[in-house]
Amino acid sequence: MSEPSDRSGPFEGKGTSPSPPLREPRRRDGFAPAGDGADAGGAGASASETDAPQTQAAEPTSALNRRRLLLGGIFVLSALAGMYFLLPKLAGLHQTWGRLRQGDPFWLLLGAVFEALSIAGYAALFATVFGRGVARINWRASIEIPLAGIAAIRLLAAAGAGGVAVTAWALRSAGMSARVIACRMVASYAIQYSVYLGALIVCGLGLRTGLFAGQAPFALTVPPAVLSAAVIVLVLSMGLVPQDFERRLERLAQRSGRVGRIAARFATAPATVGSGVRTALTLVRERRVGLLGAVAYWGFDIAVLGVCFRAFGGAVPVAVLVMGYFLGTLGSLLPLPGGIGGVEGGMIGAFAAFGVPGGRAVVAVLAYRAISFWLPTLPGIIGYFALRSTIHGWRIEDTEHSDAASAPQT
Repeated sequence: MSEPSDRSGPFEGKGTSPSPPLREPRRRDGFAPAGDGADAGGAGASASETDAPQTQAAEPTSALNRRRLLLGGIFVLSALAGMYFLLPKLAGLHQTWGRLRQGDPFWLLLGAVFEALSIAGYAALFATVFGRGVARINWRASIEIPLAGIAAIRLLAAAGAGGVAVTAWALRSAGMSARVIACRMVASYAIQYSVYLGALIVCGLGLRTGLFAGQAPFALTVPPAVLSAAVIVLVLSMGLVPQDFERRLERLAQRSGRVGRIAARFATAPATVGSGVRTALTLVRERRVGLLGAVAYWGFDIAVLGVCFRAFGGAVPVAVLVMGYFLGTLGSLLPLPGGIGGVEGGMIGAFAAFGVPGGRAVVAVLAYRAISFWLPTLPGIIGYFALRSTIHGWRIEDTEHSDAASAPQT
């Protein structure tokens, strides 16, 4: 769910003054206590790169507005209608809609509570990673920004890019440099998806070896576990990238020819990813309690799916539930608002491969998606407009501060 990982007023993203730059002492590990000037650049970043004055953050072109809300809403409603009415018929499950209305209200209500706790977990993770040393990223902003990102993900067909754009816009408006934002996003994703990949390894191998109960098709257990382990090793290795690696690439970029063009294009990426991974590892070593928000984010959302199976008289082994959930969520990578259609189809197909009866999987997944989609989306739209109001207030503060600083001294 970023990830995770990414709200309106009459000003339409226009402001009158630049946000104040973040100028804080850098540490060699790429982790600074306040402004995080080194978060994105590490010790290898030059002062001009890290401490450059902030320019006003323009609202992303993918921001929500009435037209996008209307078009996104029409698409979402059409897709949901297709799933809830056409999918059961195509699957030969003519009684699915009737079974959806017969779900146990207690379990479905418990699922709604779990979904709210999942969102709270993500907000805690966001505050821990992005709120360090930035007074404006308080608990209010740490709730508004993730909710706004959720709304953008749900209603914009950008495979999650809309949420990233909204989050970056809000953080830039709070006064954070682009380099620090990139670094902290890497750190957030590294922490968040380490839970995802770790669960695929543990549950996949546990099912295959018989440690956990449930069917264990080779294609859906061993390859995902091996691939997840490889990704974890690759990401951790990025933390070993020398902090002056970017400077070396910049020297190569000055050359003419193909090598120079490639070096120029990728000069900042390795350093940013490496610094983000080091920041994530530092947060883990410091045992920040808010990092448990990543576990809560995934765990409670999986619990929603589990209680939806319960609501319709079924139960799935925990390891199978986890594997079906994580493999199914890969459908969210499709460029569809909220992954509608891709996630449902992926989950239903995965559960069927694990031996879960098709009818039971269909009703449980559709009920789960009804909760996990709508519960965060409606508050997310409200949160998006609240965030725009908050950012407007920040810009007023910046204007007053700038006017006071430029006023002649008497």
